[in-house]
Amino acid sequence: MNNGSLGTFELKDVSVTYGSETAVADVSMHIPGGAVTALIGPSGCGKSTLLRCLNRMNDEIGDVTTGGRILLDGVDILDSKKVDPVDLRRRVGQVFQKPNPFPMSIYDNVAYGPRTHGVNRSELDGIVEDALKRSAIWNEVKDLLKKHAFELSGGQQQRLCIARALATRPEVILMDEPASSLDPISTQQIEDTIAQLKSSVTIVIVTHNMQQAARISDVTAFMLRESMERPAQLIEVGETRTMFTNPGDKRTEAYITGRFG
Repeated sequence: MNNGSLGTFELKDVSVTYGSETAVADVSMHIPGGAVTALIGPSGCGKSTLLRCLNRMNDEIGDVTTGGRILLDGVDILDSKKVDPVDLRRRVGQVFQKPNPFPMSIYDNVAYGPRTHGVNRSELDGIVEDALKRSAIWNEVKDLLKKHAFELSGGQQQRLCIARALATRPEVILMDEPASSLDPISTQQIEDTIAQLKSSVTIVIVTHNMQQAARISDVTAFMLRESMERPAQLIEVGETRTMFTNPGDKRTEAYITGRFG
């Protein structure tokens, strides 16, 4: 785990309402800094909705209300007087399900965030190199930095997107099914990258893949929406090894063993 508590979340009675419908209710959990926390559960159980709460991306959807408290390193990120969403998203980066590099060179993709935040041009080369090394793609692209990002393979594009997120020196990276559109070899590379990153950055990952959650996460949280009339809820959260070998709730056991979902 990383030094101190940087990148540590505390969720207290978090709910998300779209218009008049409550999609997620009563989520309270601790997300430790410098570790990988996996959110698992069937489709439609609120995993991605909860993930987007952590950098307030739900704010961009419109007519969405997030209730409760979400503390990042002790500060409530839902308090608009204390937290600017733009700064929050610099500290809490996101990698999406499908690789989405910008239509520009490899170098400019990674440099985009630092440039936006006013980083001196003389520092950019070092930041780009560092981010590409941390995302385990430097050796593949170091002589191709002017190449258009769209010329990379899908797996390379996703690692480039991880590098782009790392370039702003975030405390946290959110990953929403980051390997679901990739082949097995690229998936393995993404998992290896996550394993290398967790010593320096907190990672929260949404995954449908039970084996992936078991392989790469330190903590697992199981979410479930038991009927369309009821909001999604957090059923159980705990150390991954315990969750997969001795879950405390029968619904968790049923999902992990493939009896539903």
